[in-house]
Amino acid sequence: MDILRLILSLLLPPLGVFLQVGIGLQFWVNILLTLLGYFPGIIHAVWIIASR
Repeated sequence: MDILRLILSLLLPPLGVFLQVGIGLQFWVNILLTLLGYFPGIIHAVWIIASR
């Protein structure tokens, strides 16, 4: 299942975070990072998925 989340986080980083933690602080942080730059959003999403 983590493989699917990682693939989705490469396409849409907030979606991968949402599937991992739901709507919470990390989700909103990831949306903000994705809006500021696509790559920071990806890095944050992969970090969240890999650390949990």
